[in-house]
Amino acid sequence: MTARFKIASEASELEQIHRLVHATFAEEIPQHPRNAEGILVDRFHDQNTYVIALDGDRVVGMLAVRTDRPFSLDTKVPNLDSHLPEGRSVCEVRLLAVRSENRRGTVFRGLMRLVTQHCLSLGFDTAVISGTVRQLKLYGHMGFKPFGPLVGTPEAQYQPMYLTLEDARERWRAFEPERVRLLPGPVSLHPGVRRALAGPSIPHRCGEFAGMLREVKARLRELAGAERVTLLFGSGTLANDAVAAQISREGGAGIVLVNGEFGERLCDHARRFGLAHSVLRTEWGSVFDYERVAQSECDWVWAVHCETSTGVLNDLGTLKDICRRHGKRLYLDCISSIGTVPVNLSGVRLASGVSGKGLGSFAGVSMVFHDHEIAPATDLPRYLDLGCYGQEDEVPYTFNSNLVAALRAALGRQCFEERFAQIASLASWLRASLRDHGLTILAPDAHASPAVTTITLPPEVQSCRVGSALEEWGYELSYSSSYLRERNWIQICLMGEHGREELASLPRLLVGAL
Repeated sequence: MTARFKIASEASELEQIHRLVHATFAEEIPQHPRNAEGILVDRFHDQNTYVIALDGDRVVGMLAVRTDRPFSLDTKVPNLDSHLPEGRSVCEVRLLAVRSENRRGTVFRGLMRLVTQHCLSLGFDTAVISGTVRQLKLYGHMGFKPFGPLVGTPEAQYQPMYLTLEDARERWRAFEPERVRLLPGPVSLHPGVRRALAGPSIPHRCGEFAGMLREVKARLRELAGAERVTLLFGSGTLANDAVAAQISREGGAGIVLVNGEFGERLCDHARRFGLAHSVLRTEWGSVFDYERVAQSECDWVWAVHCETSTGVLNDLGTLKDICRRHGKRLYLDCISSIGTVPVNLSGVRLASGVSGKGLGSFAGVSMVFHDHEIAPATDLPRYLDLGCYGQEDEVPYTFNSNLVAALRAALGRQCFEERFAQIASLASWLRASLRDHGLTILAPDAHASPAVTTITLPPEVQSCRVGSALEEWGYELSYSSSYLRERNWIQICLMGEHGREELASLPRLLVGAL
């Protein structure tokens, strides 16, 4: 169950609150006498603000906030303020109640988080509570500090406690829920990949590292259907710089295809290397007119396979066929497609990839696939000269062996054919469910990457607020990049290890956030 948290506002919610108060403080904790109606209205009800946790329409947890003095604790602890830090703005938090079947999940943390936000919005920086002695360890973990004697009755004893804003911030990270990471990177990783990264480092010149490098390259070539691959120590931007450097040596005029942010970045690479080129642009989220590509007067074509910004999967087969028939060289950015969809790079001159994203490892290793042997060039920067990387087991520059070990573990632990089928099936269900909930998906299904679903939001709703709300409920979606914020888009990426069960609540929560 993934709870939804809010300030209670509906009559049905208030009735459930009164019933939950009776179940907790009359039936479970004998603080008040039971009654036949099963309803207990708090004596400060008219002054309370109720923060609640909902599973669907059912209230499964609650807390009450009260700002008017005297507090309930004022009547139980003489000279209450003498026990508190000086110079504080204080409110009272009361009536913590969570249904028994929901006490081992994230309900308590979510309630505390929203209560904290609410109190801060009103200008309070300290909260006092009467903590049941049954949960003192939990309150202590949250940063609450006890003061004064116990209050209540022998059957229902409570410890007065307070929590400052500083203590809440210090302890909050320890109580973060396990998040479902649906980002284009970093992605959720298998424990075996994490263990490989944490292993001992080895020199990048030794035979053991050379053997590990050969194994990784062989698996990458097999996965991508490429004749050769060169590994670089850096990000995908480095790999695309290396591709641009090679294009500058191979010469000719080219065309760069743009239907999203990362096509625009290829244009920037081309400009920086002074490549003779034109640009074929189409609307972000739409598909290229491949006949225009075929008719273009050029020696080469550079394109993004999976346009991560929109979720469009450009047609690799058509691009290869056009370039083969018209004698054009084809260069590709495959950074978000390698490891998420089947890729066959036979007939592709150069293509970039990375260790993170679809390959399921840590970021930090990039790669360039190529269909020919590359000779060293004295007119290129050494680090960008693919020819300097030499033979299969040669390593000209310092390389992090732990990153290569993690990549080897990621490549060796899964059958990619099964992974592709799993991602496609999960994406098909997800896109259908999102549409059933009234959400609009940018890329058409026939041209969509299963690993990237971009959702367009109505203009009256800010994508950053939706993303922040989903983070409160344990889902990390992609929304922070400037190109997403500018267009009010939010993305769900399936590049890590995910199952339908952990995404089952996401469409409903997304609608709730809207």
